Amino acid sequence: MRGGEKVLLSLARLFPDAPIFTLLHIRGSVAPELEARDIRTTFVQHLPAVETHYRRYLPLFPAAAASIDLSAFDLVISSSHCVAKGVRVAPTARHLCYCHTPMRYVWDRYDDYFGPGRVAGLTAAVIPTIAEALRAWDVATAGGVDGYVANSAYVAGRIRRYYGRDAKVIPPPVDTDFFTPDGRPEGDYDLVVSALVPYKRIELILDAYRKGPRPLKVVGGGPEAARLRALAGRETELLGPVDDVTLRDLYRGCRAVVMASVEDFGIVPLEAMACGRPAVVFAEGGGRETVLPGQTGVLFQEPTAASLRAAVDSLEGLRFNTTTLRAHAEAHSRQVFEARFRAFVKEALADGFVPTHSPTW
Repeated sequence: MRGGEKVLLSLARLFPDAPIFTLLHIRGSVAPELEARDIRTTFVQHLPAVETHYRRYLPLFPAAAASIDLSAFDLVISSSHCVAKGVRVAPTARHLCYCHTPMRYVWDRYDDYFGPGRVAGLTAAVIPTIAEALRAWDVATAGGVDGYVANSAYVAGRIRRYYGRDAKVIPPPVDTDFFTPDGRPEGDYDLVVSALVPYKRIELILDAYRKGPRPLKVVGGGPEAARLRALAGRETELLGPVDDVTLRDLYRGCRAVVMASVEDFGIVPLEAMACGRPAVVFAEGGGRETVLPGQTGVLFQEPTAASLRAAVDSLEGLRFNTTTLRAHAEAHSRQVFEARFRAFVKEALADGFVPTHSPTW
């Protein structure tokens, strides 16, 4: 249940009777509230070893999205970070897209996934051709969306740059009812909560904390897990994926969370703030939009271990107010998100479009 899934959960609550279409669904991987919904998948669901190796099937994703039959619907809302915005809808339908990012694998994060040292052999030989085809498809299908929502001003800029379209910015929801402070004092460790994938720059964080004075805990799983575990020093503990209750306890018990990547938005700092803890965030991308320097956290300017270490060290001279941290998180609460998205949909439907089956709110 990362940021994209939490957006989907709120969208599902806004449309309680709507089916959910997805390329594939791994049972038990999302919140029970989503698991209970009418979930419809594509042929990707039946590909060999897809649960653990779905990334290898990326070239097939556009065809899978195009295979989804949405002809019976006059309002389609896509939650897209890869190909969902490329679905085909009826000529008379309205398609609204919550875009977490244009397909990062083939645009500005291409080198993080497929650059030197990331892939080898036949994969390295064919990836440039596949990426070029995916970029062309991504641009060609952008016009099939009637209205875009971006999760940050940073992503809105990327949508404008790659698709030539404007987007309304509605940051993703933070569950401020669940993530709350418990009154304990500042903890003795710092915390990373992240998928263990190349663009997250976990290795940079490990370098910054190596032989440092404060322990580091890392929550999350992914294809980089084994490599990072081998690189981690004694001060670092890789915990793997954890449940929400454990995550909340880790937020409450830490001194601060650390995020070193160029994020589309970055929901982790706000979850930590909801628990009364500040964030150390790289000063590029959507992540910087979640931090008020000196009030809710610290920004570091260079993607280097030295720059991050200096920012982390600066925390020793700062004191953060729990009320300020909570207020900043509550401005991104689930209730705020759902109200803003509801207003966006109503505005889109009022613009000369009358659905056959009006949503009930």
